[in-house]
Amino acid sequence: MGQKIHPLGFRLGTTQSHDSIWFAQPTNYSENLKEDKIIRDCIKNYIQKTIRISSGVEGIGRIKIKKRIDLIQVIIYMAVPKLLIEGKPRRIEELQINVQKKLNCVNRKLNIAITRIPNAYRDPNILAEFIAGQLKNRIPFRKAIKKAIELAEQAGTKGVQVQIAGRIDGKEIARVEWIREGRVPLQTIRAKIDYCSYPVRTIYGVLGIKVWIFLNKE
Repeated sequence: MGQKIHPLGFRLGTTQSHDSIWFAQPTNYSENLKEDKIIRDCIKNYIQKTIRISSGVEGIGRIKIKKRIDLIQVIIYMAVPKLLIEGKPRRIEELQINVQKKLNCVNRKLNIAITRIPNAYRDPNILAEFIAGQLKNRIPFRKAIKKAIELAEQAGTKGVQVQIAGRIDGKEIARVEWIREGRVPLQTIRAKIDYCSYPVRTIYGVLGIKVWIFLNKE
């Protein structure tokens, strides 16, 4: 069997950079790692609760964390940031207070910034969220994947591959289905490939969505 490797970890140092940037001694490393997980989960939960976007997409691409001794800087990349920024600037403050409570960081300042993703459908997380929203509304999975691939191609990607696994369309036996358009050279390290895996809860059970997007050759 072909051994699969995580496309982002495989490309670290060439086309891919880390999402968390900090340095820790071996004794504190696990604490910092847990902290990152708490920050990411807290932000995702808050945005899911406060914002119900019409298409069912929360629109978080990725969350970058930079840590210094006295400061934690969090950058949220979103497709639709206007919901957080416009109208209610206190939403960001509320989110900061929420995260600080979870972390109970007394001597460190938390700073949250929000950045807009210019071409939203070039981001695999947002594409996966779009497919998840379609599947929750009981739209046939092939139609959902084809629509997502179409959106990704309009955003100017060179190739997209989408895979869905689980009880598709409520069938008794779980299976894996995938569709690819264009090129997705997973073996080429110089190829800039973005990837995400996204679980979606449907009424039949949990489905797993994986999205690979080939952006460009650097």
